[in-house]
Amino acid sequence: MYPIPSFFDRTSVSSVWRVPYQQRATDAEAWAKQHQIKPAADDRKRICLLAIDVQNTFCLPDFELFVGGRSGQGAIEDNVRLCEFIYRNLGTITEIAPTMDTHTAMQIFHPIFWVNEAGEHPIPAATLIQFEDVQNGVWRVNPSVAASLQASYDRLNQHALHYTKQLTDAGKYPLTVWPYHSMLGGIGHALVSAVEEAMFFHCIARSSQTSFEIKGNHPLTENYSVLRPEVLTTTGGELLAQKNSRLIEKLLKFDAVIIAGQAKSHCVAWTIDDLLTEIQVYDPNLAQKVYLLEDCTSAVVVPGVVDYTEQADQAYERFAAAGMKIVKSTDTIAEWI
Repeated sequence: MYPIPSFFDRTSVSSVWRVPYQQRATDAEAWAKQHQIKPAADDRKRICLLAIDVQNTFCLPDFELFVGGRSGQGAIEDNVRLCEFIYRNLGTITEIAPTMDTHTAMQIFHPIFWVNEAGEHPIPAATLIQFEDVQNGVWRVNPSVAASLQASYDRLNQHALHYTKQLTDAGKYPLTVWPYHSMLGGIGHALVSAVEEAMFFHCIARSSQTSFEIKGNHPLTENYSVLRPEVLTTTGGELLAQKNSRLIEKLLKFDAVIIAGQAKSHCVAWTIDDLLTEIQVYDPNLAQKVYLLEDCTSAVVVPGVVDYTEQADQAYERFAAAGMKIVKSTDTIAEWI
């Protein structure tokens, strides 16, 4: 394990600031030379850190969908540990792949997409839209969005029925209307500054390009998992969106995949579940090379409203039963692999 660079400040993880790229690049090159850290291309065992949605919108208290977990400080505490994990294992992690939840205003899970009979938008984070709600006209597509989405109003209403029914038939969460979040071009979309700094430092020290993965930008489907959207087809059976076959194949070629990020109950669990589905098709034994950093992820908890901790923990138990390993960031990678 390597020491943690002196510039890292735990208290900085909870705020937004500009990463001093040129200074950190100089620091990283000197750090690699001092600690004899080799380029990632020389790794005998190739290890990927998949960091899911470690963005301001989910990880800072003043932003839209802060994942506080039961402690109330969940994502902040998780990201302190994640940064330290990256620094301590700098010479072992081959590649870091952060996923970026990426949205615009007119998407199926945002308030502007829907109206009731009075023309009111649903209350974000407090509204679940079921198939029956669309069928009975409790919620319908807002006619004003059709032109911007380059679709006919009738077509969008048909899709709304189809979409919510697909979620029900697949046993997924009902369509949740979320606050506007992870808005493309906004501060909420950016990585947490301290995490970005750690990833940039790794990139320079190991000569390993950070591999960003965009997800969630299709207006007519949710995309909790980076590997596939919630619904793949339109009402006529045409392909709406595709699973991320390129990333799936890439991950399966690594000797180990380590997964962290937010939120454990949603985007993290969905991604792991989709990865497990693919693994079980290819070779169930591949599950043994997936490591879940349980102390670098938290479940969605809204005090007095909803607590997804138990569902998240049950999902992790299922992943472990399939062969994936539950680990802590304070362990060394060498102890696992």
